[in-house]
Amino acid sequence: MAALFLLSLVALLLLLLLSIIVRPRPIRIPLKNRHVFITGGSSGIGLALAHRAAAEGASVSILARSQAKLEEAREAIRLATGIDVATFSADVRDFDALRRVAEEVEPVDVLVVNQGVFIAEELAKQELEVVRSIIDVNLIGSFNMIKAFLPAMKARTDRRPASIALMSSQAGQVGIYGYTAYSASKFGLRGLAEALQQEIIADDIHVSLVFPPDTDTPGLVEENKRRPPLTSIIAASSSAMKADEVAEKTLNGIKSGSFIVICNCVGYLPAISTGGISPQRSYVMAFVEVVSAGIVRLACLFFQWSWYSSIENWHSQSKK
Repeated sequence: MAALFLLSLVALLLLLLLSIIVRPRPIRIPLKNRHVFITGGSSGIGLALAHRAAAEGASVSILARSQAKLEEAREAIRLATGIDVATFSADVRDFDALRRVAEEVEPVDVLVVNQGVFIAEELAKQELEVVRSIIDVNLIGSFNMIKAFLPAMKARTDRRPASIALMSSQAGQVGIYGYTAYSASKFGLRGLAEALQQEIIADDIHVSLVFPPDTDTPGLVEENKRRPPLTSIIAASSSAMKADEVAEKTLNGIKSGSFIVICNCVGYLPAISTGGISPQRSYVMAFVEVVSAGIVRLACLFFQWSWYSSIENWHSQSKK
């Protein structure tokens, strides 16, 4: 009994300490009657986000390259919600085009940087032109979006909390076979997000970094046609989600100001094991991270053992 009492006391003291030191502080970010701007909004997760944000009463704008797909998305959202969204055709690699869009629209309250390309292939086989394209869209395109829209967000007259959300991937927490370029681009978003949060916290703008697993989108269908078998074997460690499920988790994370947005149960393992010095608003989640770090690391090592065993077995079979 004495040991249990002492353990409980230590836990309570740790919770008290964490409630004092976790930063940034908890926040709520409303969506209703706010301007939500979503890149990659014509399909997949972006389209699902637009549907949900519109249904919650937000004024929604979506951006993508294809005007035809944007029109299809706008009509689908109108039929589902009765709300008309604004559409903008631009390439996130073109900063000048994005700056013109930013000057045209009302100041953005919630910026969701969701665009992305992923082509799974071993680096030895992948052309550098493809590598550059992935980096340019996923990482440089995110810098372009934030640079274009941030000035107006900082100068907004609506002084309620605002948000910038970056769509990463579980492949942005752990490297995956065949995802060398994609993982590099998504890992880069974490450094961008962590540093950016420090730079804009005084403007009451809060960064969220979303880590979905494989998501049932048109892009995944195309990827599955060409990605290496070992990529599929390793990616199967985390089950796929529906785009609407990821959208729900994302918007909930944005509204609560969460820095790390976890989308499924498996996602807690890399989130806890790679927590490092990332911002953490929830002292309860901070407590879980502190007390479970060792066990989670052990679980992650089992995952690595499984993946490397699969790689060894695959190459052994290939040589026969």
